[in-house]
Amino acid sequence: MTAKRNRRKQTQSLQQRLTTFAENARERARSLPPGKEREMLLQRAKQNEVTSNLTDWLSAPVYPRRGQ
Repeated sequence: MTAKRNRRKQTQSLQQRLTTFAENARERARSLPPGKEREMLLQRAKQNEVTSNLTDWLSAPVYPRRGQ
């Protein structure tokens, strides 16, 4: 028997979802005492911000180099 996929229509762009997650993770980390869970939240927030920036960079139009 094949498993049924849960399909969901995304209402926000990938960048918006990554940014929102990063902001929420930072808010939760502020309320936690220093420790492993807090560090993991901050690490995931940073990873999501970097991913969002890379996605923006990769989707930007490519400009031709000078001299070519």
